[in-house]
Amino acid sequence: MIRVLVRRFLADYARNGTNLFVLVLVPVAFVVAAAPALADAARLLGGQGGAPAIEAVTAGWASAFIAALAMYFQVSAGRDTDRRLVLAGLPGRRLAQARVLCGLAIASLASAAALLALFTTTGVTNAGRVIAGTVMFAVIYLGIGAVVGSRVRNPVNGTVLILFVWILDVFFGPTLSGSTELISRALPTHFVSLWMVDVPSGHEGRLGDLGWALAWSAASAAAALVVLRPPGHAAARRTLAAGSRPDQLLAALRTGVREWRRNPVLWVLLAVVPAVFVLLADAITPSGSTPVVLNEGGTLVTRAMDPAHMHAGTMAPIAVASLATLAGLFLALDARSGDQRLALAGMRSGTLAGARLTVVSLAATLATAVSLAVTALVFDAHQWVLYGMANLLVALTYAFVGVIIGPVLGRVSGVFVAFLLPFLDLGIAQSPMLRGAPPGWAEVLPGYGGIRVLTDAALTSTFDETGYLMLGLGWLAVLAVGAWIALRRSSAVVRPRSRSAARGPLPTHRAHAHA
Repeated sequence: MIRVLVRRFLADYARNGTNLFVLVLVPVAFVVAAAPALADAARLLGGQGGAPAIEAVTAGWASAFIAALAMYFQVSAGRDTDRRLVLAGLPGRRLAQARVLCGLAIASLASAAALLALFTTTGVTNAGRVIAGTVMFAVIYLGIGAVVGSRVRNPVNGTVLILFVWILDVFFGPTLSGSTELISRALPTHFVSLWMVDVPSGHEGRLGDLGWALAWSAASAAAALVVLRPPGHAAARRTLAAGSRPDQLLAALRTGVREWRRNPVLWVLLAVVPAVFVLLADAITPSGSTPVVLNEGGTLVTRAMDPAHMHAGTMAPIAVASLATLAGLFLALDARSGDQRLALAGMRSGTLAGARLTVVSLAATLATAVSLAVTALVFDAHQWVLYGMANLLVALTYAFVGVIIGPVLGRVSGVFVAFLLPFLDLGIAQSPMLRGAPPGWAEVLPGYGGIRVLTDAALTSTFDETGYLMLGLGWLAVLAVGAWIALRRSSAVVRPRSRSAARGPLPTHRAHAHA
């Protein structure tokens, strides 16, 4: 019975071919593109284990994120189906086991892809530890995904919570930040990552680092089995008045804001997540020196900058853009059926699309405003107005990216790409923390112009990046048009033909008889 359920669950996941493609693409891209940059970041932040260790841990980080999201969407999407299966007589214990095994199978594929990329591109000295550690990463985050999925029904809230835990674990864990604070021991993969790179924690007690890592894995798997066991036990149509375009726009805006107002957790997350990242970035970054290429008076110069001064200011756009991408993606997906009903009721599809873009822009603006307010406590930008505008430019750019990829990739694959793209673009390619100037391939990414403006505003006293500002605004305009078209197409409905047309022409003999 469990084998049959696992096959069914896997077949349901693989029904969308994009899911399998992205399941392999995301960990490979993360390991290949992010590993060297994260090793450089660890050097600046005082991470433990050195560059080879950080590169090895990237496989675990990739498999952990994939496992958590795969399990979350399994649980959140299959909640009602699972209850019906239990009511039909299926033991809840077997159902929970099948869900966990399905999640492990998906995580195993992602882990294998990440490990293959790691072994191909880097020299791994202790393959046994790396493989075992990657598996434990996946198991631990499988439980996290199951717990979040069983408690958080809204996919925006659920994915943001998982992203929040994962980024805290990665960026403020011992292998990347070198943190020795007591609170860091509560991070899910604290002991796993240290054991994986063969760096004793020094506070493992009698269990040892491997013992604590196995304990975390076992507890996470047990939690998944517990929360995944289900318990054993029409509105009237309203017609919108035709109205003018401004009237319909206001009505659609009120509808969109009302829908998001019913989700207060989202607004809390939009405010709290960037604030936590900015404050922690400032707290953990040691003083030092790193070269940064700046434009001063039209001349490119290389200045030695203190990472402790820059990190908080550069972390803000990364956190805000990630949240904005997810908000745009789920707005495009969740609003589709409702927008189609509104279009049938008389709402103009173009007006409706404009209202939806306004709502997601409000969400991106809120996250940016809170991030800037917190950043001001720990970072002193040289040109505050321009710095704030650049943050908003980046946030809106990625909000529209999320709107576009939602209908194309769907819920699961879309979330993976919504995580990968801003992380590689803003966190790796464009970050002045990791290299003096972005590499050549970064110039074709959406965040290139905005981050160059942001860096100039944050670290220089005069504005000399007009060309990059125009580039960023050009990206924003193109993506806004693309997002408007995507929303307009998703709200379009195929109106049924009249009954006589649907029947087609009468047969010849019946037509003569009727005549």
